[in-house]
Order: sequence, then structure tokens, then C-alpha cells
Amino acid sequence: MKASQADILIVPGLGNSGPDHWQTRWQAKLSTARRVEMGNWDRPHLADWTEKLTLAVNNAQKPVVLVAHSLGVLIVAHAAQRFDKSKVAGAYLVALPDIEDASALPDAVKGFAATPIPREPLPFPSILVASRTDPYAAWTKAETIAHAWGSEFQSAGDAGHINAESGQGPWPEGLLSFAKFMTRLG
Repeated sequence: MKASQADILIVPGLGNSGPDHWQTRWQAKLSTARRVEMGNWDRPHLADWTEKLTLAVNNAQKPVVLVAHSLGVLIVAHAAQRFDKSKVAGAYLVALPDIEDASALPDAVKGFAATPIPREPLPFPSILVASRTDPYAAWTKAETIAHAWGSEFQSAGDAGHINAESGQGPWPEGLLSFAKFMTRLG
């Protein structure tokens, strides 16, 4: 699938993705990419964010490819069963936060810890990319969740939380991986 054939929905996490974040850079490069507006980026609310993503997907005009980071990955997992089954072609998921380990979570997302990470298989092709040095999720936990979701599991190496703060601004390796993923979607 070519990017022009899809509605690429960018799903950031806590605080949105700033100007140097790879999601923002990809959105600027990909003509059919748009950010899903979640409302208050600094005070995420699971039910509200899940509903907003569900509406964005179900109202899309082309097949949807989701590009989620951090808390956005969890929102995709929570909303997946609510999507119109014919809408989502695939999901590229990056830096799952382990909300089940509240010791490493920012206070703003501790409310998410009341609801476990979904373990149901995702009903569309997906890749979960994780870093071996992500402060918000152990490598083994990300691998376990990827397996539960039926996601291909990819390593980003020692890349922190795979964001601008960890030195992954443009993240060209990720863009190459995403491009390969797109070619496999029909």
C-alpha cells in the first residue's frame, strides 16, 4: 500500500508530540497523515481518548494506518475492538508504556493503571517497536504484549523512549521500517 492510498492517523501520547518528535516530522512528510486530536494532551483520559480515536478511524475515507507512540499505543489497543473492521489496514506501534508498573509512570497517566493493558489479539496487522532501554517499559514486557496482540516485534536497540528527548528526533530507521510495513499492507 502506498501512503497516498491510506489515511495515516498519528496517535501521540502524553503531552502530544512536539516539533522535534519523529511523529511530527513524519506527519509533515506524509501527505495523507493527520494527527488525531485527543483534547487535553497533558491530562489524558482513557475513555475520552478511546472514543476520539474510534471516531477518527470510523469516519476515515480511506483504509487507515495507525502510527502510535507511547500512551497512543495503549489507546489503539483499547479502541481496536470498537473500530469498523473494514477500516484499519494496520498499526505501527512504538514505545508501549507499561501502565501496570506504576513505579515508572508520570503522575498524569497513573489513572490508566486502573485498567490493565488489553491482551486480546489486534484484528489487523501490526508491528510493536520497543527499545531495550525504555524507562517506561521493560523489554520483556513489551515482547510479551506484542505476542499477545499478534504483533510483529521489532527492536529499536538502545533508544530510550524513542522520542526527541532520547535522541530519536527524525528517527530514520523507524521511517524505513514503517515504509516496509506499508508495502506489506493491501
